[in-house]
Amino acid sequence: MGGRDGPGLPADAAVYVISVAAELSGLHPQTLRAYERMGLIMPGRTGGGGRRYSHRDVELLREIASLTAGGVGIEGVRRILELENQVTALQARNEELGDELAATREALRQAVSTRRTDPNRLPVLRGPDPSGSLVVWRRSRGQ
Repeated sequence: MGGRDGPGLPADAAVYVISVAAELSGLHPQTLRAYERMGLIMPGRTGGGGRRYSHRDVELLREIASLTAGGVGIEGVRRILELENQVTALQARNEELGDELAATREALRQAVSTRRTDPNRLPVLRGPDPSGSLVVWRRSRGQ
Protein backbone atom coordinates (compact mmCIF):
# COMPACT_ATOMS: atom_id res chain seq x y z
CA MET A 1 0.00 0.00 0.00
CA GLY A 2 1.82 3.10 -1.23
CA GLY A 3 1.50 6.70 -0.22
CA ARG A 4 -0.29 7.72 -3.40
CA ASP A 5 -3.13 6.45 -5.53
CA GLY A 6 -2.57 7.39 -9.12
CA PRO A 7 -0.84 10.49 -10.41
CA GLY A 8 -0.87 13.28 -7.86
CA LEU A 9 -3.53 11.79 -5.56
CA PRO A 10 -2.67 11.10 -1.92
CA ALA A 11 -3.77 7.69 -0.64
CA ASP A 12 -6.17 9.38 1.77
CA ALA A 13 -7.89 11.59 -0.84
CA ALA A 14 -11.61 10.81 -0.55
CA VAL A 15 -12.56 10.38 -4.21
CA TYR A 16 -14.60 7.18 -4.66
CA VAL A 17 -18.38 7.12 -4.35
CA ILE A 18 -19.81 4.20 -2.41
CA SER A 19 -20.63 2.10 -5.49
CA VAL A 20 -17.07 2.37 -6.80
CA ALA A 21 -15.56 1.66 -3.36
CA ALA A 22 -17.84 -1.36 -3.03
CA GLU A 23 -16.79 -2.67 -6.44
CA LEU A 24 -13.09 -2.09 -5.76
CA SER A 25 -13.28 -3.82 -2.38
CA GLY A 26 -15.50 -6.68 -3.55
CA LEU A 27 -18.19 -5.81 -1.00
CA HIS A 28 -21.81 -4.74 -1.26
CA PRO A 29 -22.58 -1.04 -0.63
CA GLN A 30 -24.83 -2.06 2.28
CA THR A 31 -21.83 -3.81 3.85
CA LEU A 32 -19.82 -0.59 3.59
CA ARG A 33 -22.65 1.28 5.32
CA ALA A 34 -22.78 -1.39 8.04
CA TYR A 35 -19.01 -1.21 8.59
CA GLU A 36 -19.33 2.54 8.92
CA ARG A 37 -22.09 2.16 11.54
CA MET A 38 -19.83 -0.26 13.43
CA GLY A 39 -16.99 2.25 13.34
CA LEU A 40 -14.66 0.09 11.27
CA ILE A 41 -14.41 2.64 8.47
CA MET A 42 -14.90 6.40 8.40
CA PRO A 43 -15.32 7.65 4.84
CA GLY A 44 -15.12 11.33 4.01
CA ARG A 45 -18.28 13.27 3.30
CA THR A 46 -19.23 15.74 0.60
CA GLY A 47 -20.95 19.01 1.45
CA GLY A 48 -24.26 17.27 0.72
CA GLY A 49 -23.43 14.34 3.01
CA GLY A 50 -22.49 11.78 0.37
CA ARG A 51 -19.81 9.26 1.30
CA ARG A 52 -16.42 9.46 -0.39
CA TYR A 53 -13.86 6.72 0.06
CA SER A 54 -10.10 6.99 -0.36
CA HIS A 55 -7.68 4.42 -1.71
CA ARG A 56 -6.63 3.79 1.89
CA ASP A 57 -10.30 3.17 2.81
CA VAL A 58 -10.63 0.67 -0.05
CA GLU A 59 -7.48 -1.14 1.13
CA LEU A 60 -8.91 -1.26 4.65
CA LEU A 61 -12.20 -2.65 3.32
CA ARG A 62 -10.27 -5.34 1.44
CA GLU A 63 -8.42 -6.25 4.63
CA ILE A 64 -11.70 -6.44 6.58
CA ALA A 65 -13.21 -8.61 3.83
CA SER A 66 -10.19 -10.91 3.89
CA LEU A 67 -10.33 -11.29 7.67
CA THR A 68 -14.07 -11.98 7.75
CA ALA A 69 -13.75 -14.44 4.85
CA GLY A 70 -11.12 -16.22 6.93
CA GLY A 71 -13.57 -16.68 9.78
CA VAL A 72 -12.68 -13.71 11.98
CA GLY A 73 -15.71 -12.10 13.62
CA ILE A 74 -16.33 -8.36 13.56
CA GLU A 75 -15.04 -7.86 17.12
CA GLY A 76 -11.92 -9.81 16.17
CA VAL A 77 -11.51 -7.59 13.10
CA ARG A 78 -11.90 -4.50 15.29
CA ARG A 79 -9.22 -5.77 17.69
CA ILE A 80 -6.84 -6.69 14.85
CA LEU A 81 -7.23 -3.22 13.32
CA GLU A 82 -6.59 -1.60 16.73
CA LEU A 83 -3.44 -3.68 17.18
CA GLU A 84 -2.23 -2.85 13.67
CA ASN A 85 -2.72 0.85 14.44
CA GLN A 86 -0.78 0.46 17.68
CA VAL A 87 2.05 -1.30 15.87
CA THR A 88 2.19 1.49 13.27
CA ALA A 89 2.28 4.15 16.00
CA LEU A 90 4.98 2.28 17.91
CA GLN A 91 7.08 1.86 14.77
CA ALA A 92 6.86 5.60 14.12
CA ARG A 93 7.81 6.36 17.73
CA ASN A 94 10.69 3.87 17.54
CA GLU A 95 11.96 5.64 14.42
CA GLU A 96 11.72 9.03 16.17
CA LEU A 97 13.66 7.68 19.15
CA GLY A 98 16.28 6.17 16.84
CA ASP A 99 16.72 9.54 15.11
CA GLU A 100 16.97 11.27 18.49
CA LEU A 101 19.56 8.74 19.67
CA ALA A 102 21.61 9.22 16.50
CA ALA A 103 21.50 13.01 16.94
CA THR A 104 22.52 12.70 20.59
CA ARG A 105 25.41 10.40 19.70
CA GLU A 106 26.58 12.82 17.02
CA ALA A 107 26.36 15.76 19.42
CA LEU A 108 28.32 13.79 22.00
CA ARG A 109 30.91 12.80 19.40
CA GLN A 110 31.32 16.45 18.42
CA ALA A 111 31.54 17.51 22.06
CA VAL A 112 34.23 14.94 22.79
CA SER A 113 36.11 15.94 19.64
CA THR A 114 35.92 19.62 20.60
CA ARG A 115 37.04 18.80 24.12
CA ARG A 116 40.12 16.98 22.78
CA THR A 117 41.16 19.88 20.55
CA ASP A 118 40.34 22.65 23.05
CA PRO A 119 40.35 21.39 26.66
CA ASN A 120 39.19 24.78 27.98
CA ARG A 121 36.06 24.80 25.84
CA LEU A 122 33.04 23.21 27.46
CA PRO A 123 30.54 21.26 25.33
CA VAL A 124 27.11 22.71 24.64
CA LEU A 125 24.44 20.17 23.79
CA ARG A 126 21.01 21.04 22.47
CA GLY A 127 18.26 18.61 23.34
CA PRO A 128 15.29 17.58 21.24
CA ASP A 129 13.21 20.17 23.10
CA PRO A 130 11.61 22.41 20.42
CA SER A 131 11.73 25.37 22.81
CA GLY A 132 15.42 25.65 22.00
CA SER A 133 16.55 25.09 25.58
CA LEU A 134 20.28 24.98 26.10
CA VAL A 135 22.35 22.87 28.49
CA VAL A 136 25.59 24.47 29.63
CA TRP A 137 28.10 22.53 31.71
CA ARG A 138 30.26 24.38 34.21
CA ARG A 139 33.26 23.12 36.04
CA SER A 140 33.16 23.42 39.75
CA ARG A 141 36.10 25.21 41.31
CA GLY A 142 37.64 21.95 42.52
CA GLN A 143 38.31 20.65 39.00
